Amino acid sequence: MHGLIGLDWGTSSLRAFRFDGAGALVETRARPWGIRQLPDGGYDAALAGITTGWPALPRLACGMVGSRGGWREMPYLDLPADAVQLGRALGHLRAADGRDVHLVPGLRDPHGPDVMRGEETQLLGALALRPALADACTFIQPGTHSKWTVVRDGAVRSFRTLMTGELFAALRQHSILGATGAATVDDIEAFERGAAAARDSGAAGALSRLFSTRALMLDGVLAPASVPDYLSGLLIGEEFRTALADGLARRDTPLQLIGEAALCARYRRAAALFDIELPPAIADAAARGLWLLATQAGLVPPGPIPSVSETTPAC
Repeated sequence: MHGLIGLDWGTSSLRAFRFDGAGALVETRARPWGIRQLPDGGYDAALAGITTGWPALPRLACGMVGSRGGWREMPYLDLPADAVQLGRALGHLRAADGRDVHLVPGLRDPHGPDVMRGEETQLLGALALRPALADACTFIQPGTHSKWTVVRDGAVRSFRTLMTGELFAALRQHSILGATGAATVDDIEAFERGAAAARDSGAAGALSRLFSTRALMLDGVLAPASVPDYLSGLLIGEEFRTALADGLARRDTPLQLIGEAALCARYRRAAALFDIELPPAIADAAARGLWLLATQAGLVPPGPIPSVSETTPAC
């Protein structure tokens, strides 16, 4: 039987994709078995559990499973890098069942320095789904550690990590800005006010506007329940302000979101305040990226890439 088992193995979750021999996605499974919360039996038990009943196919994993704290540390591949180079740089380990698991190495930008694991596979999947973006595009991947990645001529040329999600969580949980004691609400106006504050902060940047969160609340302008949305807008707006200020984002070059629908919607709303109209996001490209890398590595024969609508609902 021909096909592939792809594994998107992160810090907090594990997803498995089963492909047939033509590259069609047959089944997807998810478990809360990231590298920090494995079941009894560790990595081998997690692998066996999530692939129960599936045939013995080649296995390829991306993400934190190949990190220093993962199953086996894979060295990063320095930029510039494309799908061919990543496919040739795969590593592998022998699982308890006697068969190999192949690992994607991740990327390193030596000019940052900066690193990514897992996002590179999403990027390659997005390029396979939207080949017109391969010539020139900046991809935005929101999350705990947001990535802004420049692609030129099909290769990743540079990227930057912004700790937006982690900073948001820290401010809410461990700072005076989050100590309101109020239940949160979905306040679009507060979010846009925060994004606009970042936009208008100029050279000072949004860090100089953080305490305005408390001042606005004490003045009665910002309801305590709306503080999280204001902070979210301020931090996401800062991503766009800095990206435009230093040329990471350019108005003459496409910008493309990859990510979860609700979070992508926030980025699109913030972008509009900077007079940027972002197209609908690619919701999940990791599976396509894993198949593409497997073909480059010779683990499976080349197969067709499904249309965008099959795997990437817009947000």
